[in-house]
Amino acid sequence: MRTGSGPFRFSGHESFACRYAWLPKAYRAIMCDPGMFFDDERSMVELGIGKNMVRSLRFWMDTMGVATVSDDRSHKPTEFGDAVLAKGGLDPYLEDERTLWLLHWNVSSRANPMLFAWAHMLSEWPYPEFTRTEALESFRRRSTSLGHDHSDVTLAQHFDVFLHTYIGTRGSKVAVEDSLDGPLVGLNLIVPAGERRNVGGRWDTVYAFRREPKPDITDNLFEYCVRDFWDRQASGEATLSLRTIATASGSPGQVFKLTEDDVRQRLEAISRRPSASLRYQPSAVQGMVFREGAAPALKSVYGD
Repeated sequence: MRTGSGPFRFSGHESFACRYAWLPKAYRAIMCDPGMFFDDERSMVELGIGKNMVRSLRFWMDTMGVATVSDDRSHKPTEFGDAVLAKGGLDPYLEDERTLWLLHWNVSSRANPMLFAWAHMLSEWPYPEFTRTEALESFRRRSTSLGHDHSDVTLAQHFDVFLHTYIGTRGSKVAVEDSLDGPLVGLNLIVPAGERRNVGGRWDTVYAFRREPKPDITDNLFEYCVRDFWDRQASGEATLSLRTIATASGSPGQVFKLTEDDVRQRLEAISRRPSASLRYQPSAVQGMVFREGAAPALKSVYGD
């Protein structure tokens, strides 16, 4: 099973967090012209945005699982992209919160290579809260331990893109275009939680991961993500431990910031359904999960 040791990606987003309208726009663009994003000038004209934004949009389209690059320098929609964003699809305008959690899942667990900030903050960061100063110091140490020589500017830009993916900019003193929040802000996965002084004596905003139960992550959605994680990371294993599903790098428990007790309760609830693809077996030592048949289809996430 992948442990989060890399390889990681630190750039490519051009310092822009994903905007709300970008993914539907990108999907429609490649359906009309699969090679559009390999021609910056054509993309700028067709999409009405600057070169750096074009490249950022392409980055997020790839990273959030909407499309993949073909050998002929073109984009092909993924199963997720077609199922969700096609005309008449499951959620073409990103109006369903389950879609937003799936996008978060894609960027936090499925991206290959993984984005460093997502892997580090969601799966490696050991505390319930953080400040920008604390996170950047940890970024420097971890980057160095991986053998990289990233500048402070690169690490800061990467962290800020991560943060602004989940923290809105409305009310901030930024340009109008930069104030347009992205689709994952509404998840409230990361929330401001006060201030504290850093080592230099300046006040830093404290951010906290929202770890309470999240009923908007339905059992269908959770089951889909558990099986997706299992089939990608431990396909040869007949069982997985509760702790792996709750705490392993890129696991549903870590990516969704759920407690181990919440994960256990969800697995128990899923196990009681006759059609479940998972069966949880409690134990005094360590609960175990067994696979039951085929993994659920993506459209099952949107079932009642």
